[in-house]
Amino acid sequence: MMQLSPRFVCGIISHAREFHAQEDVMFPEEPDNQNDGWIDEALAEHADNPVYLEIKNTIDELEPELQANLVALMWLGRGDYTEDEWDAALEEAKDNWTPRTADYLLATPMGADYLAEGLAMLGHSCEDE
Repeated sequence: MMQLSPRFVCGIISHAREFHAQEDVMFPEEPDNQNDGWIDEALAEHADNPVYLEIKNTIDELEPELQANLVALMWLGRGDYTEDEWDAALEEAKDNWTPRTADYLLATPMGADYLAEGLAMLGHSCEDE
């Protein structure tokens, strides 16, 4: 079971969409998941962006287990796991946790959409929040 409130996740989704909609925010179409350098490249020019900083700080303040919930939710929405595999997704996210969770989520193209889809798979909608 997801340990974050759907309302909180919807706030993250809303702010991530706002950040991604800005004209100067560009991400690689196919990130190199074997090399974390793509995260640095994607976010290098946004270190002083107030929307980016707000989301990053909000995610960074979460306990690692809650950050893992966000990553597992994104993986679920991206199709890496099914809703029946939530526990496996969460365990993998916990096992692979790094202090760069916020950057990983924000640098993932369509990350906000994946979070929304993951919420929907678990029976929640931001329209209800």
